[in-house]
Amino acid sequence: MEHITFLVAVVIITALAFDFTNGFHDTANAMATSIATGALKPKVAVTIAAVLNFAGAFLSVKVATTISGGIVNEKTGVQPAVIFAALVGAILWNLLTWLKGLPSSSSHALYGGLIGATVVGVGMNGVNFATVTSKILIPAVASPIVAGLASWGATKLAYRLTRGGREETTDKGFRVGQVFSSSLISLAHGTNDAQKTMGIITLTLVSVGNLPKGAMPPAWVVVSAGAAIAIGTYMGGWRIIRSMGSGLADIKPRQGLASETAAATVILTSSHMGYGLSTTQVCSGGIMGAGLGGPEGKLRWGMARRMVYTWGLTLPAAATVSGIAAFIAIQGSWGVALVGAALVVGSGAMWLASRRQPVHAGNVNEVNEVEVEVAPAPVTPTPASTTVAA
Repeated sequence: MEHITFLVAVVIITALAFDFTNGFHDTANAMATSIATGALKPKVAVTIAAVLNFAGAFLSVKVATTISGGIVNEKTGVQPAVIFAALVGAILWNLLTWLKGLPSSSSHALYGGLIGATVVGVGMNGVNFATVTSKILIPAVASPIVAGLASWGATKLAYRLTRGGREETTDKGFRVGQVFSSSLISLAHGTNDAQKTMGIITLTLVSVGNLPKGAMPPAWVVVSAGAAIAIGTYMGGWRIIRSMGSGLADIKPRQGLASETAAATVILTSSHMGYGLSTTQVCSGGIMGAGLGGPEGKLRWGMARRMVYTWGLTLPAAATVSGIAAFIAIQGSWGVALVGAALVVGSGAMWLASRRQPVHAGNVNEVNEVEVEVAPAPVTPTPASTTVAA
């Protein structure tokens, strides 16, 4: 029992560590466009996002119950070692995509990790694939498309309504609007993403009999998950903020307000319905729609392609890593210790790699290492050389 108690504590700490990485990985969802357009200063933006992410954690627990009693079949006896392995895969994928500046889905990393570890540790019957399809896969495809179309239409409408107005005055008004729309996304993000860690911790407590099957997250779980994601959000995640704010498109205030409003609407609606969608994909879809809906209708397609490829890889990649981790972890205490050591070493290596080219509040709007497609310079033909006989 002492071993189980210690392992449960390790899983809870690791879950909160994932929540922390979720926070700084997803800060860009709410604040990238507001920072890019100058509506908010970088440090002010992440402070607002942190406070509202914490507040959003208290608004609903429907997404938490989708994870704790939906994806995984509680009756199959999922053990804490399996959940620990799921979190390890999710954290490592989060850190790798953060290092590369790719706005991948923290949610899908967690879902993939949970699915892969459960299949290895329990078997195929441990995963409710019908729930995975209806609550995760279908929203994953539909939500960025819906947000993109809504953002495209809102951008077109915004430019039409302000046609003929003074550019400086119009932009100032839309920047003020962005303060509110980006704040709404932060609140929605806390409502959706903080709950995922609540669901993981609740599932762990159910697996050892500390909570009955189908239990709601206890108050201390809600508070700790909200605090972890808020602290992570305050850290910034500047690499992904750069990619989303300046790497996908040159977003103007009208486009920023349109994309943020569309994304917040989709996220809040899905949270109310218990869909565990990716806020990253929704917000990225909104930015792409706004970019295409602007006067020039341009996107940086190289970055967009890399981002979409990463979306497709996230769930299977996290599932694979977590499956391997689960195979090792279920061997006993030495297996759990080995997986924990791999997590520490891998996380440390990626943090050290990030220090070689640091991105921070002071250079977040500089587009250099993000994917920017530039047409090749024209080649001027040179006259053929002539040989002069001596």
